[in-house]
Amino acid sequence: MAERKHWEWEINNSSSYWGASLAELWAYRHLLASLVRKNFLVNYQQTILGPAWMFLQPILTLATYTLIFGRLVGLSTGTLPPVLFYFSGIILWNFFNECFGGTANTFRENAQVFSKVYFPRIITPLSIFCTQFIRLFIQLFLLFLLYCYYILFRDFIPRLDTWFFVFPVALLAVGSIGMGLGLTLSVITAKYRDLSGFVQLGIRLLMFGTPVIYPLTYLAPDMRWIIQLNPLTSLFELFRFSLYGEGVVIFPFLAYSLFFAALLLAIGLLLFNKKGDSIIDIV
Repeated sequence: MAERKHWEWEINNSSSYWGASLAELWAYRHLLASLVRKNFLVNYQQTILGPAWMFLQPILTLATYTLIFGRLVGLSTGTLPPVLFYFSGIILWNFFNECFGGTANTFRENAQVFSKVYFPRIITPLSIFCTQFIRLFIQLFLLFLLYCYYILFRDFIPRLDTWFFVFPVALLAVGSIGMGLGLTLSVITAKYRDLSGFVQLGIRLLMFGTPVIYPLTYLAPDMRWIIQLNPLTSLFELFRFSLYGEGVVIFPFLAYSLFFAALLLAIGLLLFNKKGDSIIDIV
């Protein structure tokens, strides 16, 4: 009787909602690290300022917001200094937008690689998420420097308590919404490409329905619930409340946002795993 062979991997035409196992993902950890490195090189190679763009882009956006919305329009940021308020919203929104935008184009930008080389497809959006998370923490360091400046030289006294340690929850939930939405739309827009224009327009409009440039307290009390239907709203407010002690955190809406983030990420992963291989024939 011939000895039965045991394979480490078996590639066939079947698909599963569960995708690659944790052991298989761990086996491709070096590929994940290489893709993260490649993402940084592609973004900043052959540029004059290089990685300095990670600081320059939010700083220029901050200057624009402060001048237009703070000085010309006169939007109130409550008791928070406008610079701290706007900058926290800018880096958190950029994190969401880049996680979404990067993963939403997974199939269109990697179709040639996916059709020729086997590896767990989820590695590619994971590398984008990790890249954006690293960029976020670099920008958080700049926010920390501004934070210290206002405390030491502008007599800003944040009302901190144990909520300070909750801000990573807001970061992970915002990233989960961006990645889950991006994974879902990567499957849909790969087949119906004309939808990508509507999606990008919707994301731009979503920014104005999220407290990026205004606090939730700026709105009339009877209108706030409309903005709070946006799951990002409670997460942005939680992020600012944990850092500054200023923000509107209502537990039912916060629970809704966290549940929405977990559900959307689960749906995105399941759909991406199930449809990932068949999408290659369409793209």
